[in-house]
Amino acid sequence: MLAWTIYLSFLGVLALMLLPKDNVRAARAVAMLSALGGLAVAIVAFLQSRAGELLTVAKIPWVPSLGMEYHLAADGISLTLVLLTGLAAVAGILFSWNIEHRAKEFFAFYLALIGGVYGVFLSFDLFLLFVFYEIAIVPKYFIIAIWGSTRREYGAMKLALYSFIGSAMVLVGLIAAFVVSGGHTFNLIELAKYPFSPTFQQWAFPLVFVGFAILAGMWPFHTWAPTGHVAAPTAASMLLAGVVMKLGAYGCLRVAMTLFPAGLEHWKMWIAAFAVIGIVYGALVALVQKDFKFVIGYSSVSHMGFVLLGLATLNTVGLTGAVLQMFSHGIIAGLLFAVVGRMVYERTHTRELSVLEGLGLAKALPFAAVTFVVASVASMGLPGFSGFVAELQVLIGAWQAFPTLAVISVLGIVIGVGYTLRVLQKAFFGDAEPATAAADDEEHHPLEPISTPERLGAVILISVSLVVGLYPRLLMDVIVPSFDSPLFDWLRKGGAQ
Repeated sequence: MLAWTIYLSFLGVLALMLLPKDNVRAARAVAMLSALGGLAVAIVAFLQSRAGELLTVAKIPWVPSLGMEYHLAADGISLTLVLLTGLAAVAGILFSWNIEHRAKEFFAFYLALIGGVYGVFLSFDLFLLFVFYEIAIVPKYFIIAIWGSTRREYGAMKLALYSFIGSAMVLVGLIAAFVVSGGHTFNLIELAKYPFSPTFQQWAFPLVFVGFAILAGMWPFHTWAPTGHVAAPTAASMLLAGVVMKLGAYGCLRVAMTLFPAGLEHWKMWIAAFAVIGIVYGALVALVQKDFKFVIGYSSVSHMGFVLLGLATLNTVGLTGAVLQMFSHGIIAGLLFAVVGRMVYERTHTRELSVLEGLGLAKALPFAAVTFVVASVASMGLPGFSGFVAELQVLIGAWQAFPTLAVISVLGIVIGVGYTLRVLQKAFFGDAEPATAAADDEEHHPLEPISTPERLGAVILISVSLVVGLYPRLLMDVIVPSFDSPLFDWLRKGGAQ
């Protein structure tokens, strides 16, 4: 049944292509029905899953001569990220309800991207995973280049180039693994059993890991992320932060770390160091930004550093925290970008904090202000929200593996509180200046009120973060048993607890 998350997305693309050009309402309806269908399938599969089970969804010969199969499967990690994708897809459409320009094409690219993301999270044939990975990358370029804003062509091209460079690195590593293993299969489970030599793993692992980590925003390959976020329309920013960056982190865990455990052991300290640099660097740069959206963009780089740090711990606590952080950051960052891009920018037509400071947005857009306050405290890791549980797990795992780096990473959290409070005060609670032209203009031209779809999207994302924060077992009972599967034998052999 899980395969229908993919099929419904691409059937939605086909249906949109058959619609009349100017039928915006029908385009929205088709997109929403496709996204809701995918989310419903994801929820049912998640609720019916059994702890520690690897569910085979489909396994059909594809290119038998090269050992390629159409092999879809899911464990707790996959199911968690499929659920995240469904939530992000529905929320993104709600925050795109106002799109009128070429709406049919926009939602077609949007659903194609979602279908590719579902495919990556469910693929257990590595070549199939790579195909879906590329399918997810291509629509991003067009969504940003056509419907984006600030330097959209530059942002789209930079994102595409970084993505394709990373993809090329991954492809070289996968082909090398295929050839060295005897050239019989791309099946992840079978390749994970092959005893690749330590020498081979020492160069193959960083090639594949970094190739995926580029899309995860790993320092120093992170610069595409803030630029891409700022240039992207609201829904694309939500997807970039919510699920596309998670593709990179998922590839690091599912492919690089599973195939090359000896290489992982050799390079884990470097991964942890780069992750901590990303945490602190992203937070420091966010602290001095003047553009509202750049603050959230660099915040995403910082928070994704916790995902990579959790992966580097090589213990169950840290790895569980990494997967939880993927889910949590996907929800919270999506909400932050929704407020900045849709609720604020598309009404005020500015993201400059110095200008927003004089508009009195807390009074003009009270729902946006309250939503951003809630999303901000969730992002800071306030207990009761999903971010607290995720980052706590990562820090505990990091303390067991890298005590010094764990302490340094806390600095990123402290700075995060600083830039969050700064941007909150400037954007929403600054002193309004009615004498200025900007404020004068707002007095005569009130801002458009927050729409019902926007309110619904915000409530969904806030509710999910609260539910996971208050009852983390909902996800942890599915994620933790996944690390007991044969795919993670390296975890037990490494003595992780």
